[in-house]
Amino acid sequence: MTSWDDAIVLSRDIVATEIPYGFEVPLTAGSKVVISQAMGGSFTVVTQNGQMVRIVSADADAIGQEARAEADASLAIVETDEDVEKLVWEQLRTCYDPEIPVNIADLGLIYGCSITPADDSQRRVDIQMTLTAPGCGMGEILKVEVEEKLSKIPTVKEVEVEIVFEPPWEMSMMPEAAKLQLGLM
Repeated sequence: MTSWDDAIVLSRDIVATEIPYGFEVPLTAGSKVVISQAMGGSFTVVTQNGQMVRIVSADADAIGQEARAEADASLAIVETDEDVEKLVWEQLRTCYDPEIPVNIADLGLIYGCSITPADDSQRRVDIQMTLTAPGCGMGEILKVEVEEKLSKIPTVKEVEVEIVFEPPWEMSMMPEAAKLQLGLM
């Protein structure tokens, strides 16, 4: 339930992303929103007309928030493929479904992660991920977020994220800790 007692007035015009459709939505200065989730560097808010939208960290000031500092993977020491894989999973745990307060790795949306050599001691990371629903318009947005975050890892030259739907995602794919976090156990 949205409490408009906690409403925030936008200080400037911004463009948000409508959840779950993925369409750009202009929000104008003076509009009211209520924050429903602030995780992974973005904010999920509800607008006065009931739309749920995602606001990126770069626009945090428009809702009176500070941009979320993210772990800087570019500073990590990487010597082995195992080091890279560990950093990949750390970065995946900073990407959140905008409707569910659990990261995409712990939701069970990551079906595969492989690291292969590229030229000049560089690496390629291939991720297979799914969505909680096949028609979710946020898929491309999450895919780009994953690619951007993984590209910051030292020695990673290429990142390819493939969205797959086999097998279809279901709640049983979440570990018990995620289910507990969501109150499903």
